Formats: sequence, structure tokens, C-alpha cells
Amino acid sequence: MFRHLGSVALPLAALCLCSALASVSPLSAQKPADQAKQQLEFGVEMAQRGLWSEALFRFKQALRHDTGNPSIYNNMAVAYEALGQFELALENYRKGLELEPSNRGLKRNYARFVEFYQRFKPPEEGEEDESEVSDESETGSETSESETDAPF
Repeated sequence: MFRHLGSVALPLAALCLCSALASVSPLSAQKPADQAKQQLEFGVEMAQRGLWSEALFRFKQALRHDTGNPSIYNNMAVAYEALGQFELALENYRKGLELEPSNRGLKRNYARFVEFYQRFKPPEEGEEDESEVSDESETGSETSESETDAPF
């Protein structure tokens, strides 16, 4: 009797396991754009809570799924800034601007970063002045404090 039960129990256990696995919707079953969006949104939530290392981790995960999204590079740059990794922040702002040079939020964050960074680290010989990045449509407009270097 136990021998017969053993021969039925193994296939039954395998069937239960397969059913359980099929009912779970893993991230890998989602489209890359959906995965990127989900990670980006979670990263922004973490940044708003001041959990910059976790936010950066999530932005990197989003980047794995969508390397063409300038918002991901902006958010990574802001996170690197918050963590004091200014060279990496600069690199990510530049990547984002390469993808979408007209992105106003990215340009605004980059310009503010460059202004800070120039005071933090004097330009090296032969390095171009990056403070000339501006958005002519913002002339005369005021920006609220909540818009400064914000992930989006």
C-alpha cells in the first residue's frame, strides 16, 4: 500500500508545484517596459522617503529593462548626487541629455547640478564650461523649492 502511495505522491506533488508556479506572475513574465516603469516608480517612492541607496538600486533595475529612457538617467543622477557620488551624477545627467536634449526637467536639474559642482570642484584645464546649459523658455519664471533636483 505505501509503495503505491509513493508512486502517486511524487507526480501529485510535482503537479501541485507546477500549478503554484503557474499562478504566480513573476516580473520576468512582464514586458521590459512594464518592469522598467514599475522599478522607476518604486525608486521614486524610495527617493521621496530619503532611501537613496534603495532608490538607486531600483533605478539601475529600471535601466536594465529600458536603456533609452532619459528619466531613468535623471533619477540615477539625482540619487548619485544625494549619495555624494558627483562624478557618476554628472555622467548620468550627460547620458540623459544625449537621449533627450530638450527634456526641460533634466536640463533644469543638470544646470543646477553643474552650478553646484563647479563650486565643489573647480574645472580642470581644457574642460568646457557646462553652466551655459539653459532653457530659454524658463527665463523670468520662478521655480518652486519642490521642483529642485527631483526625480520624476
